[in-house]
Amino acid sequence: MNDNMNETCEQGEDQFDLAQWDEEFVNAPVEEREYEPVPDGKYQVVVDRVELTKSQTSGNPMLKWKLKVLGPKHEGAIMWRNNVIGTKGNVQWLKNDLHVCGLDLEKLSELPGKLGKLLDIMLEVTKKTKGENENIYLNRRIINDAATDGGQDIDKQLQEEAAKVF
Repeated sequence: MNDNMNETCEQGEDQFDLAQWDEEFVNAPVEEREYEPVPDGKYQVVVDRVELTKSQTSGNPMLKWKLKVLGPKHEGAIMWRNNVIGTKGNVQWLKNDLHVCGLDLEKLSELPGKLGKLLDIMLEVTKKTKGENENIYLNRRIINDAATDGGQDIDKQLQEEAAKVF
């Protein structure tokens, strides 16, 4: 643990008195959960979170996507898409993914200020596994007319879109 981590932990200890919850914590059951990977195929997802971070292996900048499956199969399952930014080809993949989401930038340096525009976008994606590597491909954006129409009948439209895919 580095010095900054120690400082952060010590500050957290001073800021929160969690002792009042000790008994509930001790008595709370732990639910064992097994997460099966989502099988290869096409899915409808919503962009639940997106962040700029660094790749653990190369240290290159990376756009990390958290995609939540809408259903009907595997509803609520999470898939991850990472766009590492380290080569000309990587930048091209990222530009295409952003375009699919309706985010066309003049320069890549604009991306940090535009990340919020990627949230809650519905997409059709394809998951393909090759060996130990899982790849998520962004196929197309699912345009939600109901969202632009005051948010009415969103569930109905999702069901209709899901029926087209499955």
